[in-house]
Amino acid sequence: MVDAMTHPTQAGDFALAGLSRRARLWLLTVTCFGVLVVISSMVALNTALPDIATATSATQSQLTWIVDSYTLALACLLLPAGALGDRFGRRGAMLVGLAIFGAASFVPAVLSNPTIVIVSRGVAGAGAALIMPATLSLITAAYSKEERNKAVGIWAGVAGSGAVIGMLGSGGLLNFWSWHAIFWAFTGASLTIFILTLTVASSRDPDAKPLDWRGAAVIGGAVATLVFGILQAPERGWTHPLVVTNIGVGVLLGLAFGFVEVRQRYPLLDVRLFAVPAFATGAATITVFFLSMFGFLFLVMQYMQMILGYSPNKTALALTPIMGPMLLLSVLSFWYLPRLGLRAVIFSGLLLIAAGVICLLGVTSGSPYWRAAWPMLVMSFGIGLCTAPTTSVIMTTAPDDKQGVASAVNDASREIGAALGIALAGSMLAGQYSKTLIPNLIGFPKPVRDAASSSLGEALEVARRLGPAGARLAEVSKTAFIDAMHSSLLVLAVLVAVSAVLIGLWAPGRDDQQLRPVRYLLARRRRGQDQD
Repeated sequence: MVDAMTHPTQAGDFALAGLSRRARLWLLTVTCFGVLVVISSMVALNTALPDIATATSATQSQLTWIVDSYTLALACLLLPAGALGDRFGRRGAMLVGLAIFGAASFVPAVLSNPTIVIVSRGVAGAGAALIMPATLSLITAAYSKEERNKAVGIWAGVAGSGAVIGMLGSGGLLNFWSWHAIFWAFTGASLTIFILTLTVASSRDPDAKPLDWRGAAVIGGAVATLVFGILQAPERGWTHPLVVTNIGVGVLLGLAFGFVEVRQRYPLLDVRLFAVPAFATGAATITVFFLSMFGFLFLVMQYMQMILGYSPNKTALALTPIMGPMLLLSVLSFWYLPRLGLRAVIFSGLLLIAAGVICLLGVTSGSPYWRAAWPMLVMSFGIGLCTAPTTSVIMTTAPDDKQGVASAVNDASREIGAALGIALAGSMLAGQYSKTLIPNLIGFPKPVRDAASSSLGEALEVARRLGPAGARLAEVSKTAFIDAMHSSLLVLAVLVAVSAVLIGLWAPGRDDQQLRPVRYLLARRRRGQDQD
């Protein structure tokens, strides 16, 4: 008892490492609930935006920021939040994050001002930044390295399914209540998980170092400006000065972060970890497959709602085939990863994602649902192969006292990849749609042409009011959308396939060694540096 009071961190870590099997399973359950509420909150409001716009008179820009303020705050605060958990306690970080998230979700449940909703969503994102890395680092601290891959696989599968679950949940709530019910649900969920979190053990770095506030400020600014620039690209275009400036500043601040960290005695993140093949492979692969997954979801959700005529809730149900193979392969990663090796798993997983996207190129405006469903299954197998192994190698490569920061790297890679995927798919879809549609609008009045060329949603709305001519407008607009979707899918598929080859060449294999030509080139470079 005296030792526990004198050295609380050592005692806490020992208690966590010595948990019974039942206690570890309970901790895994609670942390999975935590990450599920964070991920589902990213997409849940997409189904409610039309209702929010009607009830609050929010502008299109305000509606965008109701979604993006959460993502932006979450992304830029992940690394500092993970470091706070390592230093002061991961359960404590999760509890504080849940309290902030719950309070921020309660405000829009009772107030309807768009500005208040935007600010509240940003604050909720700050709370989510404390929750998300804490959930994964608690798991890795509780499980031995022999059992860690199983637990991480379950966590990764739940995290990967969070988007679909969020859409299903919000769609179900909107069938019975107003959009406020979504915020009431998040408030109740965060309160429930807060109480459950009180029942699990905590962990933190037993030899806590001073927090690198300078590095935290630099990397926070880097991610914030980078993600902000990416999020603005679909609306303003990639060459817009605001987009170019923010992305450029974000990259420069990211480079500055590297220079700052290598000179720090106690860095926030040892950037030399990215020279470790397994760690770099994990971070790069997560970014690529989240880019492809969220870009794909952005396109397919619009296809199902505006071409097939599905409601938001039916769209979420139609996307559920993604969850099965992804959950199964994530849970089984502890079995196939040691047998196949990281290189084979990542290479085949990314190629399956690219193949699934390619197979969607055969979808037309008259295709039945199954024609889009089976390519989703192919893609889901690829995502499932990549999800858990990439997270596992990041967490096992990082030092035990930096599990919160390692978890934050994993989470930040997801956020940046998702933002890039939506931005790339959105900007390519918008540009190609207008380019394809405008030549087919000859004969329509200029106001009709302008409205129809802005988006398919606007075109269908105008078509409903045009009478007999509306049928032709709807037809050519849907055809232009399909052509633009095909172009966007093709670019995503090529990007993923090229990434599969490049990452496969770099990734270590079953023997934890890179390919011989890569090892030879790296050895030559090191010899040249030594001679200099």
